Amino acid sequence: MRLLLQIIVVVLSFISLEHEALAALPYTSVVLPIHKHTDASKPLYSVQVMTAYVNMQFLSQNLLIDIDAPIIWRTCSLQWNMYQGSCPADTQCAFPVSCEEYQCTEVRTSFSYKNPYCPRETNTSTLPGWGECTCPVNVVNPIDASCVQAQLNYDDFTFNESNGGNVYTGIYGAYPNAACAPSSSLQLFPANVTGVMALSSSPYALPARLVDPLRRVIGLCLPSTLSALGVLLYGDSPYYLLPQSTVDVRSYLSYTPLINHPDSFGYYIGVNNIVIKKRSITIPADAITKISTTEPYTILRTDIYNPVVRRFAMVTKRIPQATPVPPFGLCFSSSTKGTQVSLKVPDIDFSLPEGKKWTMSAANSIKQVTPDVACLALVDGGASFEPAIVIGTFQMEDNFLVFNLENSTFGFSSSLLRKKTSCSNFNYTLVSSY
Repeated sequence: MRLLLQIIVVVLSFISLEHEALAALPYTSVVLPIHKHTDASKPLYSVQVMTAYVNMQFLSQNLLIDIDAPIIWRTCSLQWNMYQGSCPADTQCAFPVSCEEYQCTEVRTSFSYKNPYCPRETNTSTLPGWGECTCPVNVVNPIDASCVQAQLNYDDFTFNESNGGNVYTGIYGAYPNAACAPSSSLQLFPANVTGVMALSSSPYALPARLVDPLRRVIGLCLPSTLSALGVLLYGDSPYYLLPQSTVDVRSYLSYTPLINHPDSFGYYIGVNNIVIKKRSITIPADAITKISTTEPYTILRTDIYNPVVRRFAMVTKRIPQATPVPPFGLCFSSSTKGTQVSLKVPDIDFSLPEGKKWTMSAANSIKQVTPDVACLALVDGGASFEPAIVIGTFQMEDNFLVFNLENSTFGFSSSLLRKKTSCSNFNYTLVSSY
């Protein structure tokens, strides 16, 4: 009897442990490495995504990070008949969506790109094979805002799982409707970047296509250098950066509501004031602030730009000014007797609702443009610029940002450099999932 009871206890313990293992999955997010690129007309950032499995290994593409784009698109070829070896060498293939399928109508009506130069979307395109019509859709080149006609597909992306501090060997698959674009659409792109990763709130962007157990939360950390990777973590996860491998970066974050904006899937926040050395520049009540991963520097409407630059010039009057270098309007001499020096300038605080503030320190406000000249990295957008403020990527580098689509909030850390870490300090060492 005692032996039987012991056996029952062991069996129940095993079942309990098995249920705990199922309930506590080893991953809380998926992870995508971020590269910085400076070989295009402006600095840009891409994520590395596994897009095909060929000869027992994954092939990857670098896709431009665009938090405003409504749909993912990349260079690929469509094939009706997909089988082992059917895709030409050095080509990535996808299965097309027919113009007769409901996905074609849904995608075309869920978003539109209104541009007089866009080709008209028709149902006349066909491919060799079955002869069925494909589904052309218009997408946007985020570098020059030009129209690109692509073909809607059934796509396949694979990501490494993560616990927010490590990269796991386990993988997670996503199967969105995306689009195949011609290689000619990449002429202005950085080298080795072959498409656009949409991270907006659109129903056809990546966040809408990653499902349980992942939550719709994007942790974005843009690197400030070319030599090291930043990190994108998708999921309701803790975030860890070296050397403080036990400190959850969420403890550094403040949060503000995301604001819905008509006709846009991008991310907007409210800014009440811009404060420089205790002097506040009031933002007009009609102003709205957009966050962009394709604009390199923060753009301010002229009625906001002018008082901000005047105030910054006044509080830095002891620093010798230099001839402005476009697109900047205020620049400084950053060398003394031929030696480059670090400029000591005040913080710029973006005051947000509920008393929150997003601080731009010198690392995010002063851009070294030549060995002898550094500039205030703000751009005059003009008198009618809309939205009134666009936060650019230079101001976002080495800041940990969280776009939480579950509760419509935006989290921000301000500069991680003041916490003795950076966006390049994620631990990419691969570890076992179990």
